[in-house]
Amino acid sequence: MGVIHMKTALPGPKAREWLEKKEKYIARAFEPHVPTLIQRGEGAVIEDIDGNRMIDLTGGLGVLNVGHAHPKVVKAIQEHASRFLHTDFTVIPYASLIRLAERLAPLVPGTGPKKGAFFNSGAEAVENAVKIAKAYTKRPAVIAFERAFHGRTWMAMTLTSRIHPYKKGFHPLVPEVYRAPYPYLYRSPSGDPQIESEKALHHIELMFRHTVDPETVAAFVIELVQGEGGFVVAPQPFIQGLQELARKYGILIIADEVQTGFGRTARMFASEHYPGFDPDLVTMAKSIADGMPISAVFGKAEIMDSAGVNAIGGTYVGNPVAAAAALAVLDVFEEENLLEKAKESGEFLMKRFRELQERHPLIGDVRGLGAMVAIELVKDRETKEPAPHAVSAILKAAMQKGALFVSSGLFGQCIRVLAPLNTPIEHLDEALTVLDEVMAEVETKELASRGPKA
Repeated sequence: MGVIHMKTALPGPKAREWLEKKEKYIARAFEPHVPTLIQRGEGAVIEDIDGNRMIDLTGGLGVLNVGHAHPKVVKAIQEHASRFLHTDFTVIPYASLIRLAERLAPLVPGTGPKKGAFFNSGAEAVENAVKIAKAYTKRPAVIAFERAFHGRTWMAMTLTSRIHPYKKGFHPLVPEVYRAPYPYLYRSPSGDPQIESEKALHHIELMFRHTVDPETVAAFVIELVQGEGGFVVAPQPFIQGLQELARKYGILIIADEVQTGFGRTARMFASEHYPGFDPDLVTMAKSIADGMPISAVFGKAEIMDSAGVNAIGGTYVGNPVAAAAALAVLDVFEEENLLEKAKESGEFLMKRFRELQERHPLIGDVRGLGAMVAIELVKDRETKEPAPHAVSAILKAAMQKGALFVSSGLFGQCIRVLAPLNTPIEHLDEALTVLDEVMAEVETKELASRGPKA
């Protein structure tokens, strides 16, 4: 017998009352994907206030790599909160943050001694990584990539590719931010990683001739696997060539590991999948502390120290309780061998999704790295026309049957899995069985709506 148990349709009566209050008191920008309220969570299983038990493969949008309410993390939070909650590290420092930096530094990809700076969110980490890069290089420009997502603060929003909903109505944006191509093998003419990487790199070289002087570029900001972009994985030749370009022109590389970090790709950081890749700065957030608000920028010590005293920071950054939670997360990774579990989960997900692809013509592509896996839905496998409406219908039907997923992709045409890394395989299997069922239902309706062929 599975863990899913649905007592009511979503939203249930209790949830409906609260959602009515939400409409009255909370800005409409905060529109929930799942129309209910969580009451408790454990691992990848949540229970809502109406008693519905569901499998959550959204992972708080990639934040819960060690699962909901991991006991070791909860204990660390409780213990530290009983002693003190806040001082501001630049007023009275505390050991938990120094200890966290000491443990993270050797884990961060790249060569040479590392130092870190702590913030509250992924967007803040990216924002400050750019500031550090500009301070070090004394250059004004930054290059981001197609389909990128880096956050919703001003600089991070500018770096983000998608106009709606992230940038529409918020212009003017930050100047001196340029957009470069990022190979998307499923939608490329050849599908060949070497050919498509060379084309993208050649385009960047052309940009340096007619769009931006490379000697004014401080940094490339890149996701090794594009999160909101649809889990598009950067080809090895592209990352290798990008690093060569960066070194040629004295440009720093900022690896945005906010969603890919902390074991999501079955390595501590996705950068480790790319032999010889040596990022100058690495941003991290999300699963660093199992939902407690803390983020960081780590990088080569010389670069990190280029920002002067008080040039970066903030009142709440590197909160001591959040740092204690992050230390507990690192303990969980070691004690529960989460990287190996992520590898096993990823292999299972790829296998099951490929089986689904054989049965469901809606699935155009299956892709991912480690436990960061997605499927791309299309109306037709030949034309590859995106099928965002099918994704929406499938996600809504799946949640009513107790399996929670989220979409991604430029058109919302992908279904992604961000399950806790310690999710039992049987829970993943149960959720994907639901997905299989509702996908068949949606495909049947789609065929019926088209009517008989002439």
